[in-house]
Amino acid sequence: MKPEVAPIENVPPWAGQYPAGVDWQMAIPKGTIPDLLEHAARRFPQNPATSFLGRVTSYAALAAEVDRVAAGLQRIGVKPGTKVGLFLPNTPTFIVYYFGILKAGGTVVNFNPLYTVEELTFQARDSETEIMITHDLAVLFTKIEALLLAGVVARSIVVPFASVLPPVKSVLFRIFKRKDIANVSASAAASRVISGTDIAAGASADFAPVRIDPDNDIAVLQYTGGTTGTPKGAMLTHANIVANTKQVVAWAVGLKPGEESILGALPLFHVFAMTVVMTVGVDLAAKIVLMPRFQLLEALKLINSEKPTMMPVVPTILTAMLNFEHIKSYDLSSLKFCLSGGAPLPLETKLKFEAMAGATKVVEGYGLSETSPVLTANPLEGEPVSGSIGLPLPGTVISLRGLDDPTKEVPQGERGELCAKGPQVMKGYWKRPGETDKQFVGEFFRTGDVAVMDERGYFAIVDRIKDLIICSGFNVYPRRIEEAIYAHPAVEEVTVIGVPDSYRGEAPKAFIKLKAGMTTTAPEILKFLEPKISRIEMPAAIEFRDGLPKTMIGKLSKKELVAEEAQRDKSA
Repeated sequence: MKPEVAPIENVPPWAGQYPAGVDWQMAIPKGTIPDLLEHAARRFPQNPATSFLGRVTSYAALAAEVDRVAAGLQRIGVKPGTKVGLFLPNTPTFIVYYFGILKAGGTVVNFNPLYTVEELTFQARDSETEIMITHDLAVLFTKIEALLLAGVVARSIVVPFASVLPPVKSVLFRIFKRKDIANVSASAAASRVISGTDIAAGASADFAPVRIDPDNDIAVLQYTGGTTGTPKGAMLTHANIVANTKQVVAWAVGLKPGEESILGALPLFHVFAMTVVMTVGVDLAAKIVLMPRFQLLEALKLINSEKPTMMPVVPTILTAMLNFEHIKSYDLSSLKFCLSGGAPLPLETKLKFEAMAGATKVVEGYGLSETSPVLTANPLEGEPVSGSIGLPLPGTVISLRGLDDPTKEVPQGERGELCAKGPQVMKGYWKRPGETDKQFVGEFFRTGDVAVMDERGYFAIVDRIKDLIICSGFNVYPRRIEEAIYAHPAVEEVTVIGVPDSYRGEAPKAFIKLKAGMTTTAPEILKFLEPKISRIEMPAAIEFRDGLPKTMIGKLSKKELVAEEAQRDKSA
C-alpha cells in the first residue's frame, strides 16, 4: 500500500497529547480493501479468520473462498460500478461477499435485515442495487422475494444458512429448523435466484484481476439513518475505509497482528462494526468471533470460551453486562480494548466496567457514517477526561465553526459545529450533489454536532444541532440534561426531547428507564437536578418507562419518542 502523508499544517494542540507511539502526522497507507485480506492471508495463512457457532475458517481458506466468489460474481456480470446489496446478519457469508464484491470491482450496499419491504424498496432503488445477497432463512428471503417480484432488484444470490454451520449443526439445522428455511425453489421468483453454492463452486484461478482506483472508486454506499429526512447514501471509497482502518489500528497501541481476536457482537451492516470489527480485525489478522445478533448471555459465554482481546461496543452493551446479576461467573480478563461508539459513554460506566473486567481499557470514540466512521477517540492510557470524545485520529483535523456562520472558526472553549477533514471523510452523497455541497464548508465536513475543545485539544460533544430545544428563545441542549439525570443512582437510561409548550414554545421532556430494583419519582428527580442545571433546562415532564427505543446497534433513539409526542399533540 502506498503511504499518504498527512498534510503538515500548524501543529494543533491535540498533537501534543497523543499516546506514546502514535503520531498525528503518521503516513496513512493507501490501497484497496481486498489488499487488507490478501496481506493477512500471506502473513498468517493458518491463523483463524472467523469463528461462527463453532465453525472456524483460516485466513488462507477465507482468501481462497473470496477469490472463488469474486470469480463467480464476475461470471454473472458483476463489474466495476455494479451495486450489490448485503442483506445479512453477522455470518461468515457477510465477510466473504463483502470482500468478494469489492475484489470484483463492485460496490457494496449495506442493508439492515430488520428493514421493512418499503424501506428496502427505497434504498434498493435509490442505490440502483442490481443483486441482493441473502441467506435462505424465511425471515430474510420473503422480503427479498417481494423485491424480486416487484422488479426492484433484478437478481438475488441465496446462500444456504446450513452451509456456514459446522457439519453436525448443519445437519441438525436442516432437520429441526425446517420451518425457518424458505422453499426458494418453489418461489414465484425462483428464476431470478442464483445459488450461493454455485457462485462459490468455481476455481480461484478463474478470477480476472480488476484495477481499482482507491481514491475514486466507491467501495460502499452506507446509508444514513434518515432521522432528519430522506436517507442518503454516503459514498465511501476504498481509500476512506482503508485509511480509517489504519487509523484505528495505530490508535490501539499494544495490539499485535496475528495475536488478537475480536468479538463481532455489533451488526456488520452498520458502519461502526463494518470498520472496527471487520476491516480492523482483518488488518490485524485477528480471529473474528461472529454473533448472528447480540444476546447478553451468549456474548458472555463467547467471551468466557473464545477469550477475545477486543470488543467494539455501544454503551448499552456495557450497561447490560454491568447490570447482569451473574456477571462474576464469567471471565472477561482476556479483553484488552473496548472501543465504544454510537452514543455518549458515561464515565461511571467506563470506570465500573474496567474495574470489573480487570486489564480492559474502555475508550469512547466518535464518528459518523460519512467518516468511515471514526474521527476521534480517547487514549487508552492516562486519566480519563469526563464527557470527552477524545482527540482527532492521525491525519484528522477538527475545526469548530460558528453556529450562525460555519465559514468562521470559533475561539477555543466556545461552542461550535464540529467540522472535520481527513482521509476517512466520504466522497459525497450518492446522486445528491446539492446535499453534498450543503454538508461541506470548504474541505471540512459538517457533522451537525455542537462541540467544545479544551486547551489540550480534547473535544466534548454538547449536542446535535437538530436536537436543540428552543425554550423562550434560549438554546437548551438535551445532552446536558441527560448527563445530569444519568448522575442519579437509580437511573439506567434516559432520553430527552423537546415537546411543544404553550408558553416557552418548546420544553424538555425526559424519558427514564430505572435500574432493576430501584425506585424514584419525578419530583425526586427534579429535586436532584436543581443544583445541576438551570431552571430553563429543567424538564417540564418526566415519564418513566420499562424500556427506551434503540437503534439496531443499541444506540438510544429519539425519533420514535418525537413521533409519539407529535401524535399525542395532534390527538389532544
